[in-house]
Amino acid sequence: MKEEKKERKGTLDYVYIVQRIITILAIVAAFFPAFSPSRITKLIDATISLFTSGVSYSSLTDGASRALRMGWVDESVFIVLFIGSLLLIVGICLAIAGGCMSLGNLRLQRFGLVFSLAGSVVQAVGVILCYVSYNMIQGSENVRRVKPIFPSGMIIYAVFAVILLVTTLILMAGLPKADKSEKFEMESKYKLFLMFLPFAALAFVFCYLPLWGWRYAFFDYKAGGTLSMSNFVGFKWFTYLFKNAATRRDLLNVMKNTLGLSALNVFTSWVPMVFAIFLCEIKSLRFRRFVQTFTTIPNFISWVLVYAIAIAIFSTDGFINTFMKEIGLLAEGAQGNNYLMSDAHMWIKMWAWGTWKGVGWSAIIYIAGISGIDQSLYEAATVDGAGRFQKMWHVTLPGLLPTFFVLLLMSIANILTNGLDQYLCFSNAQNAQHIRVLDLYVYQLGMGSGGSIPLSTVVGMFKSVISVVLLFVANGASKLLRGESII
Repeated sequence: MKEEKKERKGTLDYVYIVQRIITILAIVAAFFPAFSPSRITKLIDATISLFTSGVSYSSLTDGASRALRMGWVDESVFIVLFIGSLLLIVGICLAIAGGCMSLGNLRLQRFGLVFSLAGSVVQAVGVILCYVSYNMIQGSENVRRVKPIFPSGMIIYAVFAVILLVTTLILMAGLPKADKSEKFEMESKYKLFLMFLPFAALAFVFCYLPLWGWRYAFFDYKAGGTLSMSNFVGFKWFTYLFKNAATRRDLLNVMKNTLGLSALNVFTSWVPMVFAIFLCEIKSLRFRRFVQTFTTIPNFISWVLVYAIAIAIFSTDGFINTFMKEIGLLAEGAQGNNYLMSDAHMWIKMWAWGTWKGVGWSAIIYIAGISGIDQSLYEAATVDGAGRFQKMWHVTLPGLLPTFFVLLLMSIANILTNGLDQYLCFSNAQNAQHIRVLDLYVYQLGMGSGGSIPLSTVVGMFKSVISVVLLFVANGASKLLRGESII
């Protein structure tokens, strides 16, 4: 009897695995336009995914505004399609809830099956509504202009709904009845996993899903166009990047600026640590809080506002020139120097603005590290006759060095990433050659006057690959020097 129960439990575990895999596939497919069941006509943009179709009605009808205005297709088609897409998303969410509950005890598992069953039914209704809207658009007065197409995603989601329904019914029949007096419980490891899951999903959507855009590097793509074998060019843009003399000069200039500015940031990465050490030595708690708040606030100011502050201070009519005129250092009618437009010492200027904006925020992790240092070490140093600076040097600083080295190695791994906002705001015709970093160069290639999206994709790919290599090199250096890994 026990062996039979174990065998049944093992079978049900496999059924749960199938159900979870189907749910994950449905989630992933919801963000890929190729698997969207809602593109029932060529009037709907090919880049719209199921998720976009279910949350934005205007996205469905943007390309069909003329067809709706001319009466070629009735608006009810898109209303039914939108409701079907929305129900598909709701069904996926219900399936996710059921999958999460399957990690709990028997009572929680049976309760989760109700959500899975509801999710499969709702998904099936969503697919049916999408199919109804497809039939409706086929019956339009001007089918030739509407151009209906049957999306393969409709079949895919129909299969997902059927498999989810079948597995749920099998589990409902196979799981033993739960004791109603039993509480809903879940092991701690599964609770922690579910708490981590939303962040993993966000990382997938915003960090890994965009890698699908790397395919543009292999096509002769123009904004608004499509990808097909007719514009497939293979490694053309990869070779163009190094064969074209102008592009090589631009890359050399960009890499010089990127590495120069990154080197400044790496060599001065100790500034937040020293700032945190001296901040924690302030005896007045009220003044310390004021300084910490005052230096942290700039991190939450956008670079556009920072540039506005810079204009107010360093422009021709800014505070500095006005003040110099007031004290007589500049003649009344003199133009004054526009320190902001000048290209002199741009690396130092950018480093100074970046440090001013981020030093308070970067010091927070060191302040937390200082609070974690054993206070008995300070007491022992006091007994040995150490002064304030000696305790800072021999106790506080060694206690922060592990944190400092981890952050230093991570900054070395990100040496090609300077960000975009700061340099885009401060860039002008005079300082462009000294301020254009890799991120800004990729943006200008893809979104600037040239609009070379494939070439900008190639540059972005090289940057990502080199950054990953640098990360593993930094991790190897950490293992070699400190005996600890950072990843």
